[in-house]
Amino acid sequence: MTADGTGTIRSRIKNLLRSPSIKLRRSGTARNQRDLSGKVTLEKVLGITAPGNRALACDPRTGLLAYPAGCVVVLLNPRKNKQHHIFNSSRKAITTLAFSPDGKYVVTGESGHMPAVRVWDVSEHVQVSELQEHKYGIACVAFSPNGKYIVSVGYQHDMIVNVWNWKKNVVVAANKVSSKVTAVSFSDDSSYFVTAGNRHVKFWYLDHAKTSKVNATVPLLGRSGLLGELRNNFFSDVACGRGRQAASTFCITSSGLLCEFNDRRLLDKWVELRTAQATCLSVTDELIFCGCSDGTVRAFSPVNLHFLCTLPRPHSLGADIASMVDAR
Repeated sequence: MTADGTGTIRSRIKNLLRSPSIKLRRSGTARNQRDLSGKVTLEKVLGITAPGNRALACDPRTGLLAYPAGCVVVLLNPRKNKQHHIFNSSRKAITTLAFSPDGKYVVTGESGHMPAVRVWDVSEHVQVSELQEHKYGIACVAFSPNGKYIVSVGYQHDMIVNVWNWKKNVVVAANKVSSKVTAVSFSDDSSYFVTAGNRHVKFWYLDHAKTSKVNATVPLLGRSGLLGELRNNFFSDVACGRGRQAASTFCITSSGLLCEFNDRRLLDKWVELRTAQATCLSVTDELIFCGCSDGTVRAFSPVNLHFLCTLPRPHSLGADIASMVDAR
């Protein structure tokens, strides 16, 4: 085709796009979208996009569950089987979330270019804070037990861990982390937190005298856990001890080991979970619950890691438990 022919085709297309009928069609579509936006509401979300246990949270006071579905946070009341929704205005996929200790707020992390840590009011479903210091994606977030701080750990390529005074919108402490991190847990007294991941268990200490300074970011002091012969394991979850065991830190490996670190960061003891894979961990004053493959949940004592019981498995999907009257 000649250059003149090409020019003729282009001019015809331009004239067509400028025609009144095309403009009328476009304006009508935009008007319809505006009309629908006021009428269409999200009633229920089917499904979940949680990449791991770090994207599923529960408010222990009310039993309210929070989990992501794309750029939406689903707030599920399991007793009433009723959902409420928080919409991420940035439209970026939510990768991790956690409740505040009082259950009034939920913090989220997201993926994508220049992701933000966002804090949302649970009852009003509105954003109350936006914190931006990460570049690629946020792997873990957590509130401190005193509610003053939020810790956010970036993806492996992000290579940073931040501690925020979220009400003042400032980073009070930060440092580099080169490992892939999959879990974070604060100590009972909010003086330190622990991160866990690929061949990685690290204790991070907060100097409250320095972090109380406004608009001053201080280096975050980190000390690696002494892993010994388990140094090549993947640590899939971590939980700091509670109550009498507040000085201990508990971890599980993906290969199926429950481990305990003492107050000197030394891997003191461990037990086998007798499972193909372990994925998540929850610790109370009296119990340790370990979530394993095939729906298996095992309970241990936090005092000595003695095995207590295995919880009954959930029923299969699609099973009508109301019709089961014969217990065998």
